[in-house]
Amino acid sequence: MNIKPLYDRVVIKRMEEEKMSAGGIVIPDSATEKPIKGEVVAVGAGKALDNGSTRTPSVKVGDKVLFGKYAGTEVKLDGTEFLVVKEDDILAILG
Repeated sequence: MNIKPLYDRVVIKRMEEEKMSAGGIVIPDSATEKPIKGEVVAVGAGKALDNGSTRTPSVKVGDKVLFGKYAGTEVKLDGTEFLVVKEDDILAILG
């Protein structure tokens, strides 16, 4: 299935968190939090401004990003979980 977000929304696939601590201790799934970083898989056309123009999104498909812990809406498509967020909810692009 293909997904195309509208306006300033971005579709993100969460990246897997490390299952082992820095000290070598394995962390069980029940103790891990949902990751706050992911990869952009689709980007909308941009935010509509008051003057009628559209602001081009700062992120592009393939960017690795950080986003707010409680940001967006979770969607499951073809067995894969995605997160749909507004571009404003993205905190940083990882380099």
